[in-house]
Amino acid sequence: MVPQTRRPSVSQRVLIIDDEAEIRRNLTFGLTQEGYTCTACPDGISAIHELHRSQEEGVGYNYLISDIFMPDIDGLKILKVIKSEFPDLPVLIITGFGDEMLESKALAEYNTGFLDKPFEISELVEALDELTPGATTADEAAGGAGDGEIREAMSAYITLRISNPRLDMAVYQELVTMDGIASCDAVRGDVDIICVLNASSEEEMAALQQRVSEVEGVEVVSMSRVERPKLDRDVHEFLNIYKNVVKSAVVQQGSRPADLRSYVIIDVDKNFIQQVFTTLFFLDEVMVCDMVDEGTKLIGVISQAGAFGKTPKIIEKLSHIDGVLRVKQASIIQLMDM
Repeated sequence: MVPQTRRPSVSQRVLIIDDEAEIRRNLTFGLTQEGYTCTACPDGISAIHELHRSQEEGVGYNYLISDIFMPDIDGLKILKVIKSEFPDLPVLIITGFGDEMLESKALAEYNTGFLDKPFEISELVEALDELTPGATTADEAAGGAGDGEIREAMSAYITLRISNPRLDMAVYQELVTMDGIASCDAVRGDVDIICVLNASSEEEMAALQQRVSEVEGVEVVSMSRVERPKLDRDVHEFLNIYKNVVKSAVVQQGSRPADLRSYVIIDVDKNFIQQVFTTLFFLDEVMVCDMVDEGTKLIGVISQAGAFGKTPKIIEKLSHIDGVLRVKQASIIQLMDM
């Protein structure tokens, strides 16, 4: 006899996230047969959009089911983003490649369950029943993840060569203490120094660039304004939340002095800029990612560089992203090395 599962007395709404169409269909069909109302999304960004859309309509969801491995961003990161906005929403993480560490990380989040594939629909319903009831209606949403933009200040990257090696340390000391320079790094590569300039107006930015160019012993190689990428609304919304909830923690963990860091300058096919930008944004090794030169380049800072003399794995990973034409690396030199 086939075991009978409990049908909910009132139809419960379930949001399903899985990149495999067949699994989305099977879960939707199976749960619908058990009395649930289901909506399925292929990725985390579309799921965030659906949660917000339903919340605005005052409907909301009672459960979220998410795979842990997906092409745009893994399920654990989606979990953190969604929990930041909807902390009481019951979430069930499903995976066919689970292990104890993944399960432990998932269960560390409030009101979250974990289920290994393959499973029967009856087991899925049982796992949902074990979670504390919740919803994503307007009064349940925590908000507060931050509505800030990806970058607030008017910023620019300026690359420099030191024309007189005897002045290298003096040049660095003058630049690193100059008002308006947010960061200044000596690097190994085609240039000697990369600085990030911050200003509140065009006039202030032009004046700052002029002061940098007048420093004795330097040659300005390039200056590129940081531009706001033209992203779809859903993508922009997701990145803002992700930056505040997940990315900031990753950057803090990767900012220890002992960590190896490098700048990367990436030539991009403009037709792929949104795809490449979002892919980089979700990589843990990418600490900073900015668009410059009308969407033809991305400049970033990466951590966990490879051993000396070897191409870091992250550089190889970046080189194989669709739309990336070329990747150049400039390793940051610690002061003690100068």
